[in-house]
Amino acid sequence: MSTFLKEYVCRRVPRGEKRRDEIAAVAERIFIERGYSETTMQMIAAEAGASKETLYRHFGSKDALMAEIMRNCAAQILGEVDGELPAERPARETLLSVGRNLLQCLFGQNSLSMLRIVLREGARSPGLGELFYAQGPEHVSAQLAGYLAAATRRGELSCPDAELAARLFLGAVVANRVIQELVAPGRDDFCEAKIEAHVEEAVSLFLSRYGCAGPSSKA
Repeated sequence: MSTFLKEYVCRRVPRGEKRRDEIAAVAERIFIERGYSETTMQMIAAEAGASKETLYRHFGSKDALMAEIMRNCAAQILGEVDGELPAERPARETLLSVGRNLLQCLFGQNSLSMLRIVLREGARSPGLGELFYAQGPEHVSAQLAGYLAAATRRGELSCPDAELAARLFLGAVVANRVIQELVAPGRDDFCEAKIEAHVEEAVSLFLSRYGCAGPSSKA
């Protein structure tokens, strides 16, 4: 982890997790409405009905708030509160879950808006892109790679390079959807049925390359 991330990764507090989540949700909304650079901690505190002292107790900086938002997004994609995939869960079940969650999160109300902010303001806010990537996409890829390596060790999958396999799977799920939604939003209605069909194909493609023969990889 870089010096930038070590400095700004927010510290946990033993109490007030619900309040913490509420503040992070407010911050996300204001980032989208006003932009990252134009948002101040005072604005967030006022909108959240919190004192600046409370805000800084939960989050040491605006960058820490962004890190929290991205960690929450990553946890939604992985489907686990602690952000870790159960090592013993069957591969097909795990891949289907991650794929569905990824697309649902990506095309939810705020995810693409946050990505647009990072693309637009990254040059004015050094480290913003790194923070966004490390706490979101990179974390998801690393957790999936760890799971794939575990599934390989128990003989369910055959991923000699688990990190590459994780990136290939996530890329197959996302495909060209991000580019399409960024440059031509609403061009295609990616409904629940289409998401399901898309993810099923991505998982089948992945298992045809990395799955081991036997019922466990086809369950």
